[in-house]
Amino acid sequence: MFEPFEYQFFVRGILAATLVGGLCGMIGVYIVLKRMSYIGHGLSHAVLGGAVVSFVLSINFLIGATVWGFFCAQLIALTAKKRKIAADAAIGVITTASFAMGIVLISRYKSFTRDFEAALFGNILGVSVGDLMAIVVTTLLTIAVLFVAYKYFLFATFDGEVAQFYGVPTGWVETLFSLVLAATIVVSMQVLGVLLIAGATVIPPVSARMLSDRFRTVLLLSTGLGAACGFVGIYLSFFIDVSSGAAVVLVEAGVFALVMAYSNFRPRRVPNELENVHRADVGRLSPGEPD
Repeated sequence: MFEPFEYQFFVRGILAATLVGGLCGMIGVYIVLKRMSYIGHGLSHAVLGGAVVSFVLSINFLIGATVWGFFCAQLIALTAKKRKIAADAAIGVITTASFAMGIVLISRYKSFTRDFEAALFGNILGVSVGDLMAIVVTTLLTIAVLFVAYKYFLFATFDGEVAQFYGVPTGWVETLFSLVLAATIVVSMQVLGVLLIAGATVIPPVSARMLSDRFRTVLLLSTGLGAACGFVGIYLSFFIDVSSGAAVVLVEAGVFALVMAYSNFRPRRVPNELENVHRADVGRLSPGEPD
């Protein structure tokens, strides 16, 4: 049982997967509740374009890909608002174009081809000490941002128009969230791969949502489920010799199936407390008096 932990690459990989799983689960709650699950899938594809551009221009991968992902997220928001285009359509156009640019550059600069499979499906063998440190820093910064601006994010997630009326800077909140999301996707690529990040940001929050109606409980459950599935998925992938990202997502899917079965057999709960957005907390926010 403990044989895998004798290898340094595995220890780095399982730590990275646990942190990434928890991070994706945490961010995913806001994505799912905003009904924008497709953005995780789209931005992960867009970031691949940024990763290839960074490689071609010899720019630091983490910086280049994060900036690229942030730019794509802002472009999606701008397109959807200014041109009256549905958000899902804007995501489809912009992220697909970015992904296609990455494919074009890969076909042009063959030296990147060897890393293409790892970028798509994840590879724990490629998790270096630097990658692990980047994941730790991103996780800590994300927790700090969500903690400090907790009520702003909560209010903007459920009702952006009302939040603006109460003086919440929704524009800055959306911009900050886009930056956090882009950084999360970038540091998750090595472990999960761009094709599977969407699953890690959607499945834990949906599973947690079926277990609770309280926002804070859903946030904690989703983070915990994501971290646990990341740990178990990487552990299993070592023995059955499969893609690390695929193993993590399949474990999350298995947990989702169990939670769904459990929720179908237990008594129905009343009133959707989550839909009330914790009015006791949000009510403290009034124009000119941020909490």
